Amino acid sequence: MLGLELINAPQNVKEHLFKYSADIYIDEKVVGKTSLEDCRHIAMATIHKVDLLASWNFKHIVNLDRIKGYNAVNLRLGYSMIEIRSPKDLVNYGND
Repeated sequence: MLGLELINAPQNVKEHLFKYSADIYIDEKVVGKTSLEDCRHIAMATIHKVDLLASWNFKHIVNLDRIKGYNAVNLRLGYSMIEIRSPKDLVNYGND
């Protein structure tokens, strides 16, 4: 199953996404089976050591319990923790 954000993506991008096994997050009950695409985003960001993942998905990604779960799995597998935030947390309104 492919998320709507990737429906029109080039085939090589779609194939790249499927290389990463994100089932471990589902197996560990961080999220349910319907969240596999979200798990792939987390797995890719983790493997590629992104500084921060921003998402508007508050149910499956930007959710404190889920973030703790993703990071527990990551640490157990020898990966670094991933920082996950809402885009609104990253906006500077000039109120320094």
